[in-house]
Amino acid sequence: MTLATTGALIADAARSRGAVIAFNVISLEHAEGIVAGLASSGAPGILQISENAIRYHGGRLAPIVAACREIAASASTSVAIHLDHVQDLELARAGIAEAWPLGVSSIMVDAAHLDYAENVSATAGITAEAHRTSLWVEAELGEIGGKNGAHAPGVRTDPLEAAAFVAETGVDGLAVAVGSSHAMTTATAELDLDLIERLAEAVPVPLVLHGSSGVPTKVLRDAVARGIRKINVGTALNVGYTDRVRASLAADAHVTDPRRYLAPAREAVTESAARLSALLVAP
Repeated sequence: MTLATTGALIADAARSRGAVIAFNVISLEHAEGIVAGLASSGAPGILQISENAIRYHGGRLAPIVAACREIAASASTSVAIHLDHVQDLELARAGIAEAWPLGVSSIMVDAAHLDYAENVSATAGITAEAHRTSLWVEAELGEIGGKNGAHAPGVRTDPLEAAAFVAETGVDGLAVAVGSSHAMTTATAELDLDLIERLAEAVPVPLVLHGSSGVPTKVLRDAVARGIRKINVGTALNVGYTDRVRASLAADAHVTDPRRYLAPAREAVTESAARLSALLVAP
């Protein structure tokens, strides 16, 4: 199957009042496990590589992103590639310049750590550059919790401000703060579903939910029904991945071949991706 684009997957989801799930990739095992999980459920999906993941791989886009491109292009379901949480504007520009050869069809410019006016200015500038190459652009307003510093827990996105932000920046999708938080290892987050509905009514672009690992399955379904169109998941994959590595090493203190513990870790990612993506295709 040929590589999909983020914009097309989200447009398809919006037409059916559904959502597309986007999984964070850190290693090759993540990408392989995610695509296997999507194939198992029959759902489309997005492989997303964050600025932090790119830094982990030496600050170069090509190695990890090109690997994702090859894995996604050979998938039996529709898979797109997205650059996530890019705060470094130079990295964003590099991502825009290299995007299409690497199979990337979208980018999230994350300037939510700046004040409103600076956020608008930075986001609008990158959006204009990205649109010249037909990339789909996501941005963030409301500083989603779960990270040190700028991402303050408890902050909520205001619908009127969100509508103004989209109009001023020209973004194609908006990540909103509605009660979820990054890096949660238990599904105990309480979303403000009424706020999601008001945001969906006020904002003319698809809404994105970050920190979805911490949201119970039923609440995720309710969030989609109220207007969420892209769901980001990272930590839920890493919990299973790390648990399998620990179990494998504990079972054999003499193991030295990484394949002995990375294969079970990859299988854990497959299981999580299959389960989570199935909830978006199940009736």
